[in-house]
Amino acid sequence: MSLERIADSSPATEEDTVWKEETGWLDRVPRAAKMLFVFAVFILLWDLVTRFGMVSRIILPTPYETLKDLIFVGKNLLTGQYMLGALWITLKEVFYGFLLAMLIGFTLGVIVGETAFGEQAIMPYLVAIDTMPKVAFAPLFVAWLGFDIDSKVALAAFIATFPIVVGTAAGLHSADVNSRNLFRTMGASRWQTLIKMKLPMALPQVFTGLKIGSVGVMAGAITGEFLGGGKGFGELIRTAASQLNTPRVFSLILYLSIIGLAIFTLVSFAQRRIVFWQKDRVSTGGEG
Repeated sequence: MSLERIADSSPATEEDTVWKEETGWLDRVPRAAKMLFVFAVFILLWDLVTRFGMVSRIILPTPYETLKDLIFVGKNLLTGQYMLGALWITLKEVFYGFLLAMLIGFTLGVIVGETAFGEQAIMPYLVAIDTMPKVAFAPLFVAWLGFDIDSKVALAAFIATFPIVVGTAAGLHSADVNSRNLFRTMGASRWQTLIKMKLPMALPQVFTGLKIGSVGVMAGAITGEFLGGGKGFGELIRTAASQLNTPRVFSLILYLSIIGLAIFTLVSFAQRRIVFWQKDRVSTGGEG
């Protein structure tokens, strides 16, 4: 009898039966349906809160007001008006910041993960900096680099770098001991071992760091724009907030969220293509 048959023929315990009865039907519901249900409940609660005056509409707009402003912003972007230029500036800050974060993060991650000096002398400082509230560094970057795009790119890269460092270093440390011994007995150099064995094995954790960094890079760019001097979406949000135009604030934030989700999805797509041997485990979320 095969192991699969033995596993299938093993009697189910009472605890397993109760668990299936309690959660089995929910697991069979498609993921899209569950997400749609949660979204509908959220919109309904939002509408009730504003409809019955639990929160002032100056602070929290109604879903309908937000939808109207979403359409307005969408038309403004599609017709190439001033919001499109602001969005392009923010996208450049995010793109350059993420590239810089990948370059610095991967380099530091290899140094920390591959050398005793990096692990013992550099990593403690990286951990100390990572524990600090990185957004608080925004005024310093503006003072050092000015109000132009440079300070926004630097802050975006600063926030996104640390997850990439940790992911890269942890991935290199996770290399299998047997594989290391095999490469050593075959006479492979340290460089060959790094390129042909450690880096391929580290890729899943490297991409985990990249996905976390892709979420933080947008926050860094927008925070830099909040301080003034920028002409991106962050400046539009700051202006709308100062005018108490909360529907505009909400709609701009939602568009930025869509862009952030697109960046995250792009990194996840690259992971599925590059780390093809783990394609069954790589996804942006659980299966429905």
